[in-house]
This record gives sequence, structure tokens and C-alpha cells, in this order.
Amino acid sequence: MVGLLVWLVIGGVVGWLASMVMRTDAQQGLFLNIVVGIVGAFLGGVLFGGGTINEAPTNPTAFLVSLVGAIILLAVVNLIRRGAVR
Repeated sequence: MVGLLVWLVIGGVVGWLASMVMRTDAQQGLFLNIVVGIVGAFLGGVLFGGGTINEAPTNPTAFLVSLVGAIILLAVVNLIRRGAVR
């Protein structure tokens, strides 16, 4: 149970930091930040082949890989959203 709580908190922090970098924080709430952090961690692990917060939440390298994955995820979502609006 504690592992799940740590996973959600770290995922939320990663998602929040990624949304601050991509300037989408005003559009996202807490739940979406957590989802972006967790999915971004998975994406970062697939792209870079390193550990992510899904495997080692307290590892600084895993945190960085997860953050980069979340930023890439938000960039793709913004690109799709911008293309659909025009």
C-alpha cells in the first residue's frame, strides 16, 4: 500500500513539473498530473530503456527519465490538440 502511495505522489510531482515546463498547468488538475506522470514514466522507459518511477521511484536517474517521458507526452498531446483545432 505504501508503494502505491509513493508511486502516485512521485507520478503527480513528475506530471506537475512536466506541465510547468510545457506551460499546460492551468489546463490540468491533480488527477491529470498523476496520469501524465505515470504514463510519461512508462514512455520514458520505453524510449530510453532506463529505469522509471514505475520501477525505482527514489532513484534520481529514474525520476529524470520519467520527467523527460512526461514532457514528450505533453508535447505530443499539444501537437495533436493544436492540429485538431485548426
